[in-house]
Amino acid sequence: MLTALPVSAKWLLLLLASGAVAGALEYVRFPAALLLGPMVAAIVFATNGARLALPRPPYIAAQALVGCMIAESLSGDILRRFFQDWPLFIGATLSVIALSSVLGYVMAKRQVLPGTTAVWGSSAGAASAMVLMAEAYGADTRLVAFMQYSRVLCVASAAAGMAAFVFNIAGAVPPPLVFFPPLDVMALAETLAITAVSSAAGHYLKVPAGTMLVPMLVMAVLHSLGWVTIELPLWLLAAAYTMVGWRIGLAFTRRLLLHAAKALPQVALSILILISFGGCLAFLLWYLLGVDPLTAYLATSPGGLDSVAIIAATTHVDLPFVLALQTARFLLILALGPSISKLIANRIKLSQTGTTA
Repeated sequence: MLTALPVSAKWLLLLLASGAVAGALEYVRFPAALLLGPMVAAIVFATNGARLALPRPPYIAAQALVGCMIAESLSGDILRRFFQDWPLFIGATLSVIALSSVLGYVMAKRQVLPGTTAVWGSSAGAASAMVLMAEAYGADTRLVAFMQYSRVLCVASAAAGMAAFVFNIAGAVPPPLVFFPPLDVMALAETLAITAVSSAAGHYLKVPAGTMLVPMLVMAVLHSLGWVTIELPLWLLAAAYTMVGWRIGLAFTRRLLLHAAKALPQVALSILILISFGGCLAFLLWYLLGVDPLTAYLATSPGGLDSVAIIAATTHVDLPFVLALQTARFLLILALGPSISKLIANRIKLSQTGTTA
C-alpha cells in the first residue's frame, strides 16, 4: 500500500505516525518516547514498502544537537561532587563497564549479533550517543539501537519499581513536557551557531563521531565556565530525536527484525545480569560505606540517566551523589567505548584466525 503513494505523502504520513506513537509512549511514561516513537513508526514504514531514506544533512544536525544536549547536563555541582569521591565513582564505573564489555564480547564471540554490534549494544549507558558513535565505527546502528533501548526500558522500569515497591516511595512523576517554553532568542542563536561551527570542525577534522562529540566537548567547556548559556527548547530537541529515530528506523528490513527477535533472549539475559550487578554494587555501597540504600541503587543503575534523574529528584535521596556516579559512567563510556570496541574486535579476529589455522 505504501509503495504506491507519492514520496511527499509518505513523509507526511510518517510524520503523523511518529507524532502519534511518540504521544502514546509519552502518555504511559515510556523512556525516550520522543526518539522511540519516530523510530518505531519508521520501522513499520520501512518494513512495509515505504522506501524512504533520510538525507544526511538533517541527521548530522541532529547529532550535533544531541551532543549539545549532553553538554547541558554537565553542571558544576555534579563535577564538584565527583571530585569529592572520585576513587569510588571511578571504581564503580569501571567495574560496570568491564562487565558490559565481557557480555558484549561473549555475544560477539557466539555471533549472536554481527561484528562489534554486540559490544556497542551492551554498553551500560549513553544510549543515544552509543547509537550515533556505533555508526562511525562500522557497527549496525539498527541492532545497537534495539539493544540499547531495550536496556533503557528495563533499567528505568526496575529503578521505578525499586523506588515504589521495595523502598515504599511514591511513584516519581516526570515534569510535564513544554514544547514551546519562554525563549531567549539570542542564547538560542548563540547555541546553534557554536554547535554548527564545532560540528563542522568535527566533520572536516575527520574525528570519529565528531559531529556529535566535538560540539559536546566545546559546549560543555563553554557552559561550565559560564561563557555560554545553552538554549535548547523541547521542540528543537524533539526534531533532533525524530531525525535520529527516522535514520535508524528507515534502515530496518523484515529480515533484520527477525534477526533481532531471535537475539532477544540473549539480549534480555545480558540486561538482567547488568541490572543484578548494579544491585550488588549498591549493596556494597550500603553495607561498607553506609550510603542510603535507594541512593546507592539509583546511582549504580546501569543506564537510563534521564529516568533515574527524575526518580532521584522526586525522592529523598542524595541527588548529587546519584547524578555524579551516573554522569561519570556516561562520560567514561563515551571515552572508552571506541577503544573497547577495537580491542574486542581484534581479539575475535585473532581467535577466528587461530581456529581456521
